[in-house]
Amino acid sequence: LMAYQFSTAARNAWLDAIETTVGVSPTLEIRTGAAPANCAAAATGTVLATMTLPSDWMAAAASGSKALSGTWQDASADAAGTAGHFRINAGATCHIQGTVTATGGGGDMTLDSVSIAASQQVTITAFTLTAGGA
Repeated sequence: LMAYQFSTAARNAWLDAIETTVGVSPTLEIRTGAAPANCAAAATGTVLATMTLPSDWMAAAASGSKALSGTWQDASADAAGTAGHFRINAGATCHIQGTVTATGGGGDMTLDSVSIAASQQVTITAFTLTAGGA
């Protein structure tokens, strides 16, 4: 079998459609433990940090990938613990979830530190969506 391949334009359109679907200024939650089985499953873990993302929270897709735009930061963490996963929500609907690691740790999203103290500032250092089928 041959794997599907898509043009860069098709991959970019797919990625830009994700941001459009989620909408402006979604909420990002940093949580303890492993992510639930999928976005439709109930949230798990303790919420360590919550932030409203910028209204244009992702840069325009280019070359089949799309990176965070603006500053993603919570000035005062909600609770203490070790970050394990994230969820990006529009209202009560989870649209994206994945793993969290410290910068250089290889997670789907990276933070300045996964060891979070209550009231500390939490900063997202990297988040990129990459479309398959190159």
